Amino acid sequence: MQIEQFDTGLKTKTNVKDIVLSPEQNFRNKNLIRSYLNQIVNLGLKEIDKSLDKAFINDVKVNCFHPLNEFVGIKNLNEKLWTPLLEAFPDLERREHILIGGAFRDKILVGSYSTLSGYFKKTWLGIIPNFKMINLRCCEIHELKEDKIVESHILIDVIDFLRQCGIFPINPSRGPEGAWLPPINTDGVNFFEKDIEISNSSLKQALSMNRSLNFKPETENISDEELKKRLIDHPQREYWHDKMIWYGPCGIGTSRSLEGFIDMHQLPFRKSFTERDYFKLGHYCEIGDGKFSLCAGWHSLEAYYGSNDWLGFTANNQKLKMRVMDFYHHDEGKIRENWVPIDILHILKQIGIDILEKVKS
Repeated sequence: MQIEQFDTGLKTKTNVKDIVLSPEQNFRNKNLIRSYLNQIVNLGLKEIDKSLDKAFINDVKVNCFHPLNEFVGIKNLNEKLWTPLLEAFPDLERREHILIGGAFRDKILVGSYSTLSGYFKKTWLGIIPNFKMINLRCCEIHELKEDKIVESHILIDVIDFLRQCGIFPINPSRGPEGAWLPPINTDGVNFFEKDIEISNSSLKQALSMNRSLNFKPETENISDEELKKRLIDHPQREYWHDKMIWYGPCGIGTSRSLEGFIDMHQLPFRKSFTERDYFKLGHYCEIGDGKFSLCAGWHSLEAYYGSNDWLGFTANNQKLKMRVMDFYHHDEGKIRENWVPIDILHILKQIGIDILEKVKS
């Protein structure tokens, strides 16, 4: 089957002048963002105003996980995200796993997957502390202009936070839960790739796999067994490594191999969202950096929740949007690993299930 080579980016911008970064400029941008993010955590509450002022423009646009959602300005960034987080976890530290940089159209972008670890001592998001160590999965994408962050997208896995607190208010995950592994056999943070073609090739492979998802055998009247067979023989097969690992958010879990990915996530997802358009809205981020690439949308997908196969909640054909990032590691000519933060809390809110209110009551 021939994969259509359509534009997967945002549809709202046209006639923009593409930015071209040298490998040296990209490496500098990554280290700059890294220093900003580490300083916020390392200096903590005492220097929070100084740290935020150094990193962000005053009217920074912030797109956050539910329940923080979208807001503007350093003051809101401090009051909604950082002060409550640093008060709840006073010994917070940041451990980086992946740092990816690049330019997409007229934007300079840096993406990060890290773990924020700390001793949970004060209520956060309405959840009382368990006085134990918590590891928060944190995925971020920041847009840089003149050495300041002008827009941020931040996804923290709140459902996984609840799980670590001993609360699991949703249906059991199909895949196993737990910490995501760092990239296999490579440094995902400090690498410097001088060959632009390697970076371009990584992104091209990720986008080709993304476009292949528009082949939808689930729209036909076939059994689950036949659907699974079709998905294993699907054009996506060309892009995934035999030992691929798909790291999903809490509520879905992690899976290994294409068959495991289909069983744990893709088949039930496709059955629940047969009426979907992956790229009606488009990506705000598409970058390649060495053996890594990163694609993300806010929102990535517009769809109708048509069955309870995925996540197991009653479906009333509700229309919803999804906040998703995809961090890819390319190895041995294939996509070897894929870390996928999804704002599950936000999805459930759109179908009438307020998890935080449920657990607080």
